[in-house]
Amino acid sequence: MSNKHGNLSISSDNIFPIIKKWMYSDHDIFYRELISNGCDAITKLKKLEMMGEYTLPADYKPEIHVIVNPDDKTLTFIDNGLGMTADEVEEYINQIAFSGATDFLEKYKDKANEDQIIGHFGLGFYSAFMVADEVHIDTLSYKDGATAVHWECDGGTEFDMKDSDRTEVGTKITLFLNEDALEFANEYRAREVIEKYCSFMPVPIYLTKANAEPQYETIQPEDKLDTDTVIETIVEEAKTEEKENENGEKEVVEVSPRTEKLKILKRPVPLNDTNPLWTKTPSECTDEEYKAFYRKVFMDYKEPLFWIHLNMDYPFNLKGILYFPKINTEYDSIEGTIKLYNNQVFIADNIKEVIPEFLMLLKGVIDCPDLPLNVSRSALQNDGFVKKISDYISKKVADKLIGMCKTEKESYEKYWDDISPFIKFGCLKDTKFCDKMNDYILFKNLDDKYLTLPELLKEDEKAEENTEGNTEDTKAEDTASDNASDADKTADTASDSDEKDERKPIYYVTDPVQQGQYIKMFKEQGMDAVILNHNIDTSFISQLEQRNEKFKFMRIDADLTDSLKEENAEETKETEETLSKVFKDTLKNDKLTIKAAKLKNPDIASVITLSEEGRRMQDMMKMYAMNGMGGMDTSMFAADQTLTLNTSHPLVQYILNHKDSEHVPMFCQQLYDLAVLSNQPLSVDAMTKFIQRSNDIMMLLAK
Repeated sequence: MSNKHGNLSISSDNIFPIIKKWMYSDHDIFYRELISNGCDAITKLKKLEMMGEYTLPADYKPEIHVIVNPDDKTLTFIDNGLGMTADEVEEYINQIAFSGATDFLEKYKDKANEDQIIGHFGLGFYSAFMVADEVHIDTLSYKDGATAVHWECDGGTEFDMKDSDRTEVGTKITLFLNEDALEFANEYRAREVIEKYCSFMPVPIYLTKANAEPQYETIQPEDKLDTDTVIETIVEEAKTEEKENENGEKEVVEVSPRTEKLKILKRPVPLNDTNPLWTKTPSECTDEEYKAFYRKVFMDYKEPLFWIHLNMDYPFNLKGILYFPKINTEYDSIEGTIKLYNNQVFIADNIKEVIPEFLMLLKGVIDCPDLPLNVSRSALQNDGFVKKISDYISKKVADKLIGMCKTEKESYEKYWDDISPFIKFGCLKDTKFCDKMNDYILFKNLDDKYLTLPELLKEDEKAEENTEGNTEDTKAEDTASDNASDADKTADTASDSDEKDERKPIYYVTDPVQQGQYIKMFKEQGMDAVILNHNIDTSFISQLEQRNEKFKFMRIDADLTDSLKEENAEETKETEETLSKVFKDTLKNDKLTIKAAKLKNPDIASVITLSEEGRRMQDMMKMYAMNGMGGMDTSMFAADQTLTLNTSHPLVQYILNHKDSEHVPMFCQQLYDLAVLSNQPLSVDAMTKFIQRSNDIMMLLAK
């Protein structure tokens, strides 16, 4: 080939500087692009052999070598792929954006499986100019009679081509690094970048430092390979010791025999795993392999709870492993990592178009060769196909969780507290996921028993039947009075029956310690509640209510259910006005509602209840404030309080009978504070007054 000088064929005078500076957000990504091109070249050559168009040498081993030379400020990439002819260099290098991979696929689309060809755009090679002042290519095509080609360009729009002295099929690319990019010629920096982008590429990648001192290792002679370079044979003579035998005589005994070992040049070790775990079928993988892969990829030495192995060939190719990590924090502070690969080439972390948002809380890898990547391979084109992939991943996660709930209920329950934030967040973000998971969400009750929503509703029905049975027994003792009461009640409620909320209540607890008094009252009457103590639960139960019209969630302190009260409506109505006036005069709180009831537990004097709607609004406002949406007074959304006084308690009876006593105001305030304390902490000022008042009461007793 005669020497040739010419101009790169580009569509605009300024496209090359744009490619150099702005095509990729991370300049270290040129490693990925050049190594990927080498992988493509090797893959193409192997496919040509499969199709009978080329015969590989008997000792052929696909390899990519990266050589760093900090002294010369160069970086070299060598592959033993199919190489290029002068015409192909002209076509694929000199005409920017004409993809060799695309052309190869078009030519052999009926003969080869295209899944393993990485390149799509033909621009990856030019990423080299982001870090290099000059780039040289030396390449020899696999074709019979081909002449090796040398190509060079200094980063402008001009190039030079001539014959090369390369004798091996394949391509060598040499980068003459600019002063700002000398870090990439550092062996440790190169290793870091290659492991970041190329840890699982399908061709072995070897890193060496030019002019480095040779390294050696010692092996047994029987372990020698044909490719080993033996430096010397190391002989260790037999060792003997003088010992006394059983007859008491001294003799020389051999304690270790004569051995020979071989000192060889250290065998090169590839930086990458060419067969990562996700490329295998789940039946080929052991639990220990899954855990080891997790530790290696995510540098997390806490064992994952469990994992989901994705393996799909139709209607698109997708493989991967998603791990559910063990967490000890609330969902909003969890940081997961889903690494996205394309044919084992790392693309990016947490690409939201592919990974459902709620699954970004997990850790895992997903490899999808069918992804429609943009020109830099690091982002996705806006494609409806991507949404299908996202939906599929979400579906597979739901299927795995449902399968666990059905067939491994014990394990599912064991993991539930850790995985529930993921699942609830998924239900909030993904309607289809929520539809599938609706009957497999677990609720832990007061006895630490896990129940699904259908099981929970069935348990509540049983509890109601038991309560109704007890009520019938009580009514039989005094039918006259109860019948009258029922008649009054029917008359009172008939007019507003249309407005009554007929949804079945599911009671829940947010703080088992703080709400201990309410829990005790429930348990005494054979009633149950579920524990919902995550930040996400407020939003989650609101969504469940919107999707299910037959039930509603009520916190255990939202109301006093009839099951906790004795029926004596006339007496209650008669005393309620008196108690309400006394307490309101003392507490000076117009927003407080006072009710009187005869509670079944005679030891409880007063109980505070908060309206469910008002408390949820207050919780929501507090959450907005914590998320930086402050500027509003959250106290204005305070839930309506109701103070229920137990007319069966002696203290309440004392107030009724001695409402003009000088001690009654003190008793009223104390009963109110005690009721608040059993519901939530007192404010600083209220607590100070409560302590002083408690001392005053004890002083009265001491006199």
